[in-house]
Formats: sequence, structure tokens, C-alpha cells
Amino acid sequence: MTIPTPPVPLKTIVIVGGGTAGWIAAAMLARFVPRTTKIRLVESDAIGTVGVGEATIPQIRLLTAALGIDENAMLAATQGTFKLGIEFVDWTGPDSRYMHAFGAVGRGLGVVPFHHHWLRAQASGTAAPLGDYIASARAAADARFDRHPDLAYAYHFDATLLARWLRGLAEASGVDRIEGRIVTAQRDGETGDLTGVALDDGRAVEGDFFLDCSGFRSLLLGETLGVAFEDWSHWLPCDRAMAVACETTAPLLPYTRATARPVGWQWRIPLQHRTGNGLVYAAAHLSDDEAVSRLLANLDGVVIGDPRPLRFATGKRATFWERNVVALGLASGFMEPLESTSIHMVQSAVARLLSLFPSAGDNAAARTAYNRQTHVEYDTVRDFLILHYHANRRPEPFWQRCRDMPLPERLAEKIAQFRAAAILTQDVADLFTEPAWLQVMIGQGIHPVTWSPLAEALSPDHLAGFLADIRERHAATARELPAHADTVARHCMAKR
Repeated sequence: MTIPTPPVPLKTIVIVGGGTAGWIAAAMLARFVPRTTKIRLVESDAIGTVGVGEATIPQIRLLTAALGIDENAMLAATQGTFKLGIEFVDWTGPDSRYMHAFGAVGRGLGVVPFHHHWLRAQASGTAAPLGDYIASARAAADARFDRHPDLAYAYHFDATLLARWLRGLAEASGVDRIEGRIVTAQRDGETGDLTGVALDDGRAVEGDFFLDCSGFRSLLLGETLGVAFEDWSHWLPCDRAMAVACETTAPLLPYTRATARPVGWQWRIPLQHRTGNGLVYAAAHLSDDEAVSRLLANLDGVVIGDPRPLRFATGKRATFWERNVVALGLASGFMEPLESTSIHMVQSAVARLLSLFPSAGDNAAARTAYNRQTHVEYDTVRDFLILHYHANRRPEPFWQRCRDMPLPERLAEKIAQFRAAAILTQDVADLFTEPAWLQVMIGQGIHPVTWSPLAEALSPDHLAGFLADIRERHAATARELPAHADTVARHCMAKR
């Protein structure tokens, strides 16, 4: 029998780049890595951060719990609000809208998922809209929120303020921040591993493991190690965003809004001190000047500042952990903010790294597992985003192309199964649950031909009563909740 031996611990982990990705990683490592391993983060105040992602999904609460964060304090420090879901407007035509709300849809009865019963009732004209059977959707529609067992929620916050706040947590836990601009990375001549990074003032920061949080540049993984980028623009054609803030308007909504435009879509994210807005579009179909005009013409409040352009390519790196470098955030790949996954992809990657944490020895097994799991996560999120683009009913050439594009095999199969018999299956690695797929499929106009034969076991009266009970319970819950603005003011209002 082989007797296990203790691992050789890392001496120094160097995080290249700050921002949300860098400081999430720093805070998590500082909390869980033994103090014998030094954690250093190198960033330059002269390099701006990409603050597009200000909305999150409920898994963000796993991060706050892991870090022992006081939710109210965090939201106050980041001008944050609560989020119950995303409202999609005009994706299937003018004045169309649906909510992708967080949490359960209805409740199962026996072995039959709820949506089969709902589809049967819908066919007979006795079902209410799907959102009436989702607690978070009912509360969101009335702009109400409080912490309640029936409500699944996430946050909106100012991403720049979040990075600043996480920096405070990380530095208080012993992370060493080094101010400076990196000019080159240094490698071992024999192994090819990184040994350090050189700064523009001549200093060198050495380490034996590195996290690349350098944004789209991907300084370590892309530039230094030459890991290729897999471009997904043939499936997700938008490659630009124009972002601008405007003054807040009442009521303070507890959800993100994504409105389809002739080219791309526009986000609206309500914060305490402002509303974040942006137009995501394809440069092949819309110029930057036209994007600015369309964005400014569709704001709810008085504009604050000038629109900021952002260029990107949706896709992923061929590997995410190469030699002794792991890329996080934009350095590893990019998913446009349609379903608010950017911050989650960072926290998920850090959690995965902790579960496969490297030593100073051979990490080949951990590296292989990490890359395989991360590829699956990227691909499943990609497919969920493609679903929104493909299943549209808009007349413009941009959207017609999206309807006609060939789909990834897995996504095509999921759509076909749902359309044939309302079959929803969630793979182990799927970030988005069956309720999420259900809401977007139905919301985007993909309707099943039939439902499970087992749903026929209910009598019509029993079916009607079953649906009515769920609908009334969620309506009653929404009525009892305070206004979202009142909850924010009472618990987590930022200091003025």
C-alpha cells in the first residue's frame, strides 16, 4: 500500500490584476489558504477596470457566505440593491415581455414536474401566465422585496465599489497589494513555468503560482504562455457595448431589464445612486455613433457622464490552467452580460481552484480536472445565452441571422426535447437549472407539442385547485412584502 505524504505548500501566489476578479480571488485565498503561503496582488491605478457586470445571480450569496460577509454592509458600501430576476422585453416582438425569475416555478406534484400540469391547464385555457406561479416574479412585478423563504435573490451593485470593498477585506486578511504596471513575465528556462513578473520601475515580483486577472489582455495565459482563444462570435455575434449611467427613477425595481433592440439589446440595472445602462451590439450592423444615439434615446432618467465604449469577443481560452498559471475573469474568456454570469464565473473558478488546490509539486491531475470542469461550465452557459438569440421573433436582419444560425448539438437537442414533449434535463455541470430553461423557453416562444401522460392523472377540478392554490400563495406573499425601496432604505442604504 502506498503511504500518502504531505504536500509541499506553495510559498507565494501572485495575482496579476485587481478589479472584481482579482480581489474576489484575493479575498477567497486569504480566507482559506494557510498563512504560510504569501498572497500578493499586483495592480496599477493607471489601468482602468471593466465595470460592465453590475448584476449577479443567486450563487453570489455562496461567495458572501464563504467570506463571512455582512450582506447589508456590503450593499451599503457598494450602493447595492436586491435582484429577483431579469425581465426580457421585446425579444419576441413589440411589447412582449417575460421574467426569468429566480427560484422554483410552482411545485411538483408526485413525480410530475410542475410545468407539465401548467401546460395541460394552458391548453384548456385555465392557466395564468407562468410568472404567476413564481414567488420572485410576483414580488418583482410589484417592485416589492424583503428576505423571505419563498424568494431567491441576488444583488445589483457598483462593481468598482465592490472591488474596492473586497480589497479592504483581503488586505485586512494579509494580502499584500503591490502598486505597479507589469511590463513582462519571467519564465524558467527549463520548465517554462512562470517565476515572476517585472514592473515598469524595475522591480520584480516573484512567485511559484500565478493567477491571471489582467482582463481581456490575458497577460500571462494569452500573451506569455500563448494559450489560444476560441471565438464564439458565430453564435453570439455582439462584439461591442456602450455603457452610461443615468439618474435613478421610482420605483426602485428589484430586477434587471434586458430590452431587445434592432441590433443587440440594452441593459438596465438599478442601483441606489444611479441606474446602469448599456447597449450590447454588433459592430457589423451598428456603428459606435449610432449605438450612442440609440442608447441615449432610451434612458429612463437624466444621463450622468459620457457613454463608455467596450470592445470584446465572446469565447474562451483553449485551457484555463496552463503550467503554473490559472486565468480568471476576462483573462480566461468572456460571456456577455445577458444573464449576469460574469462575477459568478470568477467565484466559481476560485471555488474550483480551492477544491483542486495546487502544491509546489506535480499538479497535472488537478490541472486536467480543473480544465475539463471549466470547459463544461463555459459551454453550458454559452448554450443558455445562445438560446435567447436564436429563439427570437424580431424582423430585423440581425435577428433573422440569429434565428437561422446552426446551433451547438447539445442546445439543439435540449430545444428539440422540450418542443416534443416538455422534457427538461439538467446536466450535472449546468449552471442554469430546469426552472431557468423553462422560463426562457416559454418566454421566447418555444412551446411543447404535448406534456407528460402522468399529468393526466389529475381531474380537471383538482388541477384547477392545485394551480389556484400556488398562484394565491405567491400573490399573498407579494402583497405582504414592503416596497423594495423601503427594504433598501431600512437595511442597507449607503452613507451620503
